[in-house]
Amino acid sequence: MSQPETNIDEVVKSIAEETDTPAETVSRMYADTLADYRHDARVLDYVPLFAAKKVRDQLRHSHRKH
Repeated sequence: MSQPETNIDEVVKSIAEETDTPAETVSRMYADTLADYRHDARVLDYVPLFAAKKVRDQLRHSHRKH
């Protein structure tokens, strides 16, 4: 049984709002991270979740430095 397809626009919007980051920046980061994870993944079911978590964590961490 496969996982439902992740709505990328919703993920990007959510991360952008949570981290006070422009959606364009989040979208680019998410796409890059997703591509990196998919390149190395054997199982793709949870790749979108892992990518979203990594982007969210990176943005939260970068905002703390400022």
